[in-house]
Amino acid sequence: MKIMLCCNAGMSTSLLVQKMQQEVAKRGEDIEIEARPMNEAMDHLNEADILLLGPQIGYAKGDFEKAVAGRIPVTVIPMTDYGRTNAPKILDDVKALLA
Repeated sequence: MKIMLCCNAGMSTSLLVQKMQQEVAKRGEDIEIEARPMNEAMDHLNEADILLLGPQIGYAKGDFEKAVAGRIPVTVIPMTDYGRTNAPKILDDVKALLA
């Protein structure tokens, strides 16, 4: 499975990606996680199984949903989980969405 996180410039999600990767390793799961800035993400949507948007770009969810045309889920990470870098909860949410 491949998760793409997207934010304004790709920087604010880097800490979250690190925490998520640590959680994936702890769980022994085969999940690839990458962060991309919004201006690059559109060109790489075909590489992801799910797209997670940082809360600061939640306004762009509709544009991304149009771009993926239902092929993959697009969701906004809840502000509290994002702010706390709550990797276990975010990964659980991803699994629920893909189940």
